[in-house]
Amino acid sequence: MSNQKIAYLGIGVMGRGMVPNLVKAGHQVTAWNRTPERAEAMREHGAAVAGTIAEAMRGADLVMYCLSNDAAVEAAVFGEGGVLENVAAGQTVVDMSTIHPDLSLRQHAAFAERGASFVDAPVFGSKNEAAGGGLWIVAGGADEVFERVRPVLEVLSETLHHMGGPGMGARMKLVGNLVVAMQLEALGEAMVLATKAGLDARKVLEVLHVTDFKSPIFDGVGGALVARDFETHFALKHMLKDANLISRFAQDLNAPIPAAAAARETIKGAVNQGWGEENASAMIKMLELMGAAEVKA
Repeated sequence: MSNQKIAYLGIGVMGRGMVPNLVKAGHQVTAWNRTPERAEAMREHGAAVAGTIAEAMRGADLVMYCLSNDAAVEAAVFGEGGVLENVAAGQTVVDMSTIHPDLSLRQHAAFAERGASFVDAPVFGSKNEAAGGGLWIVAGGADEVFERVRPVLEVLSETLHHMGGPGMGARMKLVGNLVVAMQLEALGEAMVLATKAGLDARKVLEVLHVTDFKSPIFDGVGGALVARDFETHFALKHMLKDANLISRFAQDLNAPIPAAAAARETIKGAVNQGWGEENASAMIKMLELMGAAEVKA
Protein backbone atom coordinates (compact mmCIF):
# COMPACT_ATOMS: atom_id res chain seq x y z
CA MET A 1 0.00 0.00 0.00
CA SER A 2 2.84 2.36 -0.89
CA ASN A 3 2.39 5.84 -2.33
CA GLN A 4 -1.15 6.23 -1.09
CA LYS A 5 -3.05 9.49 -1.34
CA ILE A 6 -4.05 10.34 2.22
CA ALA A 7 -6.34 13.08 3.51
CA TYR A 8 -5.34 13.81 7.10
CA LEU A 9 -7.94 15.87 8.97
CA GLY A 10 -7.18 17.68 12.21
CA ILE A 11 -3.63 18.85 12.91
CA GLY A 12 -3.53 18.74 16.68
CA VAL A 13 -0.85 17.27 18.93
CA MET A 14 -1.13 13.86 17.27
CA GLY A 15 -1.53 15.04 13.71
CA ARG A 16 1.58 17.20 13.93
CA GLY A 17 3.55 14.04 14.59
CA MET A 18 1.76 11.65 12.25
CA VAL A 19 1.67 13.71 9.06
CA PRO A 20 5.47 14.09 8.70
CA ASN A 21 5.93 10.35 9.23
CA LEU A 22 3.36 9.54 6.55
CA VAL A 23 5.12 11.88 4.13
CA LYS A 24 8.53 10.36 4.94
CA ALA A 25 7.10 6.93 4.14
CA GLY A 26 6.31 8.11 0.61
CA HIS A 27 2.61 8.86 0.91
CA GLN A 28 1.00 11.89 -0.67
CA VAL A 29 -0.64 13.66 2.26
CA THR A 30 -3.09 16.53 2.15
CA ALA A 31 -3.70 18.15 5.52
CA TRP A 32 -6.78 20.04 6.67
CA ASN A 33 -7.49 21.73 9.98
CA ARG A 34 -10.37 23.86 11.21
CA THR A 35 -7.84 26.59 12.07
CA PRO A 36 -5.84 26.83 8.82
CA GLU A 37 -2.50 27.93 10.29
CA ARG A 38 -1.98 24.53 11.89
CA ALA A 39 -2.42 22.82 8.56
CA GLU A 40 -0.13 25.35 6.89
CA ALA A 41 2.66 24.25 9.21
CA MET A 42 2.59 20.85 7.50
CA ARG A 43 3.82 22.30 4.21
CA GLU A 44 7.39 22.36 5.48
CA HIS A 45 7.13 18.61 5.98
CA GLY A 46 6.07 18.01 2.40
CA ALA A 47 2.31 17.79 2.81
CA ALA A 48 -0.21 19.64 0.68
CA VAL A 49 -2.81 21.79 2.43
CA ALA A 50 -6.55 21.96 1.73
CA GLY A 51 -8.99 24.69 2.65
CA THR A 52 -11.94 22.34 3.15
CA ILE A 53 -12.60 18.72 4.07
CA ALA A 54 -14.02 18.15 0.60
CA GLU A 55 -10.86 19.44 -1.04
CA ALA A 56 -8.64 17.29 1.18
CA MET A 57 -10.66 14.14 0.49
CA ARG A 58 -10.95 14.54 -3.27
CA GLY A 59 -9.16 11.61 -4.90
CA ALA A 60 -7.79 10.25 -1.61
CA ASP A 61 -7.37 6.53 -1.02
CA LEU A 62 -7.44 6.96 2.76
CA VAL A 63 -9.07 9.54 5.01
CA MET A 64 -7.53 9.70 8.48
CA TYR A 65 -8.23 11.76 11.59
CA CYS A 66 -7.34 11.80 15.28
CA LEU A 67 -9.65 14.30 16.95
CA SER A 68 -10.02 15.40 20.55
CA ASN A 69 -13.41 14.03 21.54
CA ASP A 70 -16.83 12.72 20.44
CA ALA A 71 -18.14 16.21 19.67
CA ALA A 72 -15.19 16.95 17.35
CA VAL A 73 -15.73 13.65 15.51
CA GLU A 74 -19.47 14.30 15.25
CA ALA A 75 -18.81 17.72 13.69
CA ALA A 76 -16.08 16.59 11.30
CA VAL A 77 -17.84 13.43 10.16
CA PHE A 78 -21.57 14.10 10.34
CA GLY A 79 -21.61 17.90 10.13
CA GLU A 80 -22.26 20.03 7.06
CA GLY A 81 -19.41 19.68 4.59
CA GLY A 82 -18.01 16.82 6.65
CA VAL A 83 -16.43 13.49 5.86
CA LEU A 84 -19.66 11.55 5.37
CA GLU A 85 -21.03 14.11 2.94
CA ASN A 86 -17.86 13.94 0.84
CA VAL A 87 -16.80 10.30 1.07
CA ALA A 88 -16.68 8.37 -2.20
CA ALA A 89 -17.38 4.70 -2.77
CA GLY A 90 -14.16 2.75 -2.42
CA GLN A 91 -12.47 5.13 -0.03
CA THR A 92 -11.31 3.90 3.38
CA VAL A 93 -11.76 6.00 6.52
CA VAL A 94 -9.56 5.52 9.60
CA ASP A 95 -10.62 7.16 12.87
CA MET A 96 -7.75 7.26 15.38
CA SER A 97 -9.64 9.27 18.00
CA THR A 98 -10.51 8.09 21.51
CA ILE A 99 -14.31 8.06 21.46
CA HIS A 100 -17.24 6.02 22.69
CA PRO A 101 -17.51 2.71 20.79
CA ASP A 102 -21.10 3.52 19.83
CA LEU A 103 -19.84 6.46 17.78
CA SER A 104 -17.37 4.17 16.02
CA LEU A 105 -20.21 1.79 15.14
CA ARG A 106 -22.32 4.69 13.85
CA GLN A 107 -19.48 5.75 11.60
CA HIS A 108 -18.97 2.22 10.32
CA ALA A 109 -22.65 1.89 9.42
CA ALA A 110 -22.85 5.34 7.83
CA PHE A 111 -19.78 4.85 5.66
CA ALA A 112 -20.91 1.36 4.63
CA GLU A 113 -24.11 2.90 3.26
CA ARG A 114 -21.92 5.11 1.05
CA GLY A 115 -19.82 2.19 -0.16
CA ALA A 116 -16.79 3.19 1.92
CA SER A 117 -14.81 1.14 4.44
CA PHE A 118 -14.07 2.11 8.03
CA VAL A 119 -11.50 1.19 10.66
CA ASP A 120 -11.48 2.44 14.23
CA ALA A 121 -7.79 2.64 15.19
CA PRO A 122 -7.26 4.65 18.38
CA VAL A 123 -3.74 5.03 19.69
CA PHE A 124 -1.84 4.72 22.94
CA GLY A 125 0.95 7.26 23.27
CA SER A 126 1.18 11.00 22.92
CA LYS A 127 3.17 13.65 21.07
CA ASN A 128 6.61 12.03 21.47
CA GLU A 129 5.38 8.66 20.25
CA ALA A 130 3.44 10.29 17.40
CA ALA A 131 6.52 12.20 16.28
CA GLY A 132 8.75 9.13 16.57
CA GLY A 133 6.40 6.69 14.85
CA GLY A 134 6.16 4.76 18.10
CA LEU A 135 2.44 4.71 18.85
CA TRP A 136 0.64 1.57 19.98
CA ILE A 137 -2.44 1.18 17.80
CA VAL A 138 -5.50 -0.98 18.51
CA ALA A 139 -7.78 -1.43 15.54
CA GLY A 140 -11.30 -2.66 14.85
CA GLY A 141 -12.71 -3.51 11.44
CA ALA A 142 -13.18 -6.24 8.89
CA ASP A 143 -10.10 -8.40 8.30
CA GLU A 144 -9.65 -7.39 4.67
CA VAL A 145 -10.02 -3.68 5.45
CA PHE A 146 -7.53 -3.90 8.31
CA GLU A 147 -5.01 -5.67 6.08
CA ARG A 148 -5.48 -2.94 3.48
CA VAL A 149 -4.55 -0.18 5.94
CA ARG A 150 -1.96 -2.16 7.91
CA PRO A 151 1.08 -0.82 5.97
CA VAL A 152 0.04 2.78 6.63
CA LEU A 153 -0.64 2.17 10.32
CA GLU A 154 2.69 0.38 10.69
CA VAL A 155 4.45 3.60 9.65
CA LEU A 156 2.96 5.28 12.71
CA SER A 157 3.28 2.53 15.27
CA GLU A 158 5.64 0.47 17.36
CA THR A 159 2.98 -2.22 17.68
CA LEU A 160 -0.30 -2.74 15.86
CA HIS A 161 -3.11 -4.94 17.19
CA HIS A 162 -6.24 -6.01 15.32
CA MET A 163 -8.77 -6.48 18.12
CA GLY A 164 -11.69 -7.73 15.98
CA GLY A 165 -14.61 -6.26 14.08
CA PRO A 166 -15.96 -2.70 14.01
CA GLY A 167 -15.80 -0.90 17.36
CA MET A 168 -13.34 -3.32 18.96
CA GLY A 169 -10.43 -0.92 18.70
CA ALA A 170 -12.47 1.79 20.43
CA ARG A 171 -13.42 -0.66 23.17
CA MET A 172 -9.82 -1.72 23.74
CA LYS A 173 -8.74 1.91 23.97
CA LEU A 174 -11.10 2.56 26.87
CA VAL A 175 -9.97 -0.62 28.61
CA GLY A 176 -6.36 0.48 28.21
CA ASN A 177 -7.02 4.01 29.40
CA LEU A 178 -8.68 2.61 32.50
CA VAL A 179 -5.37 0.88 33.29
CA VAL A 180 -3.43 4.11 32.67
CA ALA A 181 -5.67 6.10 35.02
CA MET A 182 -5.39 3.44 37.68
CA GLN A 183 -1.58 3.42 37.48
CA LEU A 184 -1.44 7.20 37.86
CA GLU A 185 -3.81 7.01 40.81
CA ALA A 186 -1.71 4.25 42.39
CA LEU A 187 1.53 6.17 41.86
CA GLY A 188 0.05 9.35 43.29
CA GLU A 189 -1.35 7.65 46.36
CA ALA A 190 1.90 5.76 46.96
CA MET A 191 4.10 8.84 46.59
CA VAL A 192 1.95 10.96 48.88
CA LEU A 193 1.99 8.18 51.48
CA ALA A 194 5.76 7.81 51.09
CA THR A 195 6.27 11.57 51.52
CA LYS A 196 4.15 11.66 54.66
CA ALA A 197 6.11 8.66 55.95
CA GLY A 198 9.36 10.57 55.54
CA LEU A 199 10.76 8.47 52.69
CA ASP A 200 13.04 9.95 50.03
CA ALA A 201 10.97 10.22 46.83
CA ARG A 202 13.88 9.37 44.54
CA LYS A 203 14.73 6.26 46.54
CA VAL A 204 11.07 5.20 46.41
CA LEU A 205 11.17 5.49 42.63
CA GLU A 206 14.37 3.41 42.52
CA VAL A 207 12.51 0.59 44.25
CA LEU A 208 9.50 0.92 41.94
CA HIS A 209 11.85 0.71 38.94
CA VAL A 210 13.42 -2.64 39.84
CA THR A 211 10.73 -4.59 41.66
CA ASP A 212 8.00 -6.79 40.15
CA PHE A 213 5.51 -3.91 40.11
CA LYS A 214 7.66 -1.71 37.86
CA SER A 215 5.90 0.13 35.05
CA PRO A 216 6.95 2.45 32.20
CA ILE A 217 4.31 4.87 33.48
CA PHE A 218 5.84 4.84 36.95
CA ASP A 219 9.29 5.41 35.43
CA GLY A 220 8.21 8.24 33.15
CA VAL A 221 5.77 10.04 35.40
CA GLY A 222 7.60 9.39 38.68
CA GLY A 223 10.70 11.33 37.72
CA ALA A 224 8.65 14.19 36.31
CA LEU A 225 6.60 14.28 39.51
CA VAL A 226 9.56 14.76 41.83
CA ALA A 227 10.97 17.35 39.40
CA ARG A 228 7.57 19.12 39.46
CA ASP A 229 7.45 18.86 35.67
CA PHE A 230 3.89 18.78 34.34
CA GLU A 231 4.67 19.81 30.76
CA THR A 232 1.72 18.76 28.62
CA HIS A 233 2.07 15.63 26.52
CA PHE A 234 -1.51 14.51 27.09
CA ALA A 235 -3.67 17.12 28.77
CA LEU A 236 -5.45 16.29 32.01
CA LYS A 237 -8.71 17.66 30.58
CA HIS A 238 -8.54 14.98 27.88
CA MET A 239 -7.93 12.34 30.53
CA LEU A 240 -11.11 13.49 32.27
CA LYS A 241 -12.93 13.11 28.97
CA ASP A 242 -11.61 9.56 28.71
CA ALA A 243 -12.50 8.79 32.33
CA ASN A 244 -16.05 9.94 31.65
CA LEU A 245 -16.18 7.74 28.54
CA ILE A 246 -14.96 4.76 30.55
CA SER A 247 -17.62 5.39 33.20
CA ARG A 248 -20.35 5.58 30.56
CA PHE A 249 -19.06 2.49 28.74
CA ALA A 250 -18.91 0.46 31.95
CA GLN A 251 -22.42 1.62 32.84
CA ASP A 252 -23.63 0.46 29.41
CA LEU A 253 -22.27 -3.01 30.15
CA ASN A 254 -23.11 -3.06 33.87
CA ALA A 255 -19.40 -3.70 34.53
CA PRO A 256 -18.04 -2.92 38.02
CA ILE A 257 -15.20 -0.36 38.07
CA PRO A 258 -15.12 0.92 41.67
CA ALA A 259 -11.40 1.75 41.74
CA ALA A 260 -11.64 3.51 38.38
CA ALA A 261 -14.51 5.58 39.77
CA ALA A 262 -12.20 6.78 42.56
CA ALA A 263 -9.51 7.71 40.03
CA ARG A 264 -12.10 9.63 38.03
CA GLU A 265 -12.95 11.71 41.09
CA THR A 266 -9.26 12.53 41.55
CA ILE A 267 -8.99 13.60 37.92
CA LYS A 268 -12.19 15.65 38.19
CA GLY A 269 -10.93 17.39 41.30
CA ALA A 270 -7.61 18.22 39.65
CA VAL A 271 -9.37 19.73 36.63
CA ASN A 272 -11.60 21.74 38.95
CA GLN A 273 -8.44 23.11 40.61
CA GLY A 274 -7.45 24.58 37.26
CA TRP A 275 -4.85 22.02 36.18
CA GLY A 276 -6.74 20.73 33.14
CA GLU A 277 -4.26 22.14 30.60
CA GLU A 278 -1.31 20.47 32.35
CA ASN A 279 -0.15 16.93 31.71
CA ALA A 280 -2.42 14.09 32.80
CA SER A 281 0.03 13.34 35.60
CA ALA A 282 -1.13 16.58 37.25
CA MET A 283 -3.99 14.54 38.71
CA ILE A 284 -1.44 13.56 41.33
CA LYS A 285 -1.43 17.15 42.59
CA MET A 286 -5.01 16.62 43.75
CA LEU A 287 -3.87 13.76 45.99
CA GLU A 288 -1.08 15.98 47.30
CA LEU A 289 -3.61 18.68 48.09
CA MET A 290 -5.82 16.19 49.91
CA GLY A 291 -2.84 14.92 51.89
CA ALA A 292 -1.15 18.32 52.28
CA ALA A 293 2.12 16.71 51.22
CA GLU A 294 3.95 17.80 48.08
CA VAL A 295 6.11 15.09 46.51
CA LYS A 296 9.48 16.49 45.49
CA ALA A 297 13.17 15.70 45.62
